[in-house]
Amino acid sequence: MTEAWVPDACTLPTVERPVRIAEFQGLADVTRSSVRHSPTRLTAELEPAPGLADEVRHLTRRESECCSFFGFVVREEPGRVLLDIDVPEPHAEVLDGLARLLGR
Repeated sequence: MTEAWVPDACTLPTVERPVRIAEFQGLADVTRSSVRHSPTRLTAELEPAPGLADEVRHLTRRESECCSFFGFVVREEPGRVLLDIDVPEPHAEVLDGLARLLGR
């Protein structure tokens, strides 16, 4: 995965971006499926694992600090963890990149 999906509005220092991208790649590795509800909304279903929901919450909280336009909601349901991602219309291309990464 390259930095192509990282928005110009991101305030994460450039040197830290490869680490963050690797964290999202790790998230992609446990993604069962993803559904694009609209150009600005995506839900990813993740393989359940002990502590995964908390790890995803921690990652998305840090991502929201540098890219404040993201809206993340992590939901735990029996047998799965769901990650809802929302962005404003001007940032739909960023969600396109995440959709490609998480698409299965």
